[in-house]
Amino acid sequence: MNTALLLVDFQNDYFPGGKMELYKSTEASLNAREILEFFRDKKMPIIHVQHFSIYRGAAFFVPDTEGVKIHFNVTPLANEKVIKKNYPNSFRETELLDNLKFNEIQKIVICGMMTHMCIDATARASFDYGFENIIIKDACATKALVFENTTIPAEYVHYSFLSALNYTYGKVLSTDDTIKSVKTSLKSDAP
Repeated sequence: MNTALLLVDFQNDYFPGGKMELYKSTEASLNAREILEFFRDKKMPIIHVQHFSIYRGAAFFVPDTEGVKIHFNVTPLANEKVIKKNYPNSFRETELLDNLKFNEIQKIVICGMMTHMCIDATARASFDYGFENIIIKDACATKALVFENTTIPAEYVHYSFLSALNYTYGKVLSTDDTIKSVKTSLKSDAP
């Protein structure tokens, strides 16, 4: 089964010192780097997604700033595809779907930021387009949210959204379990 790695919005503004620091963003990026190195070693397709804020008054991911750049922990290589987006759903008004179809991808391994926003939107859209998903729980990060007068801690937000995605929209696995799963798929696809 043709499998691609999709790294969504690992950008400087989400890291310490950025304009929208997330909970455990560095830890998530290090796990993403582990899966990225695995995909590179196996010469499997890798796609980086980079968000650019296009609306007036944007607080982060502003074009031509340090914050919009992809974090050094997962810097794309010259031969790796980088898709620019302007909305939470990585498929919306981008070349992602065409790229996946052209490369005959059937399964997508998804990691990135924010769990409750772009990961959720991308995983649901991916499922709707007929792809099989793995969402890497420890290679995603999010932040605390406030609704009315209640603050929902980042960890609760993270696990709530992952639990909603699990099963119907994809398998939610750890980095280690994702690598094992992909290795098993590669063995079963071997002639």
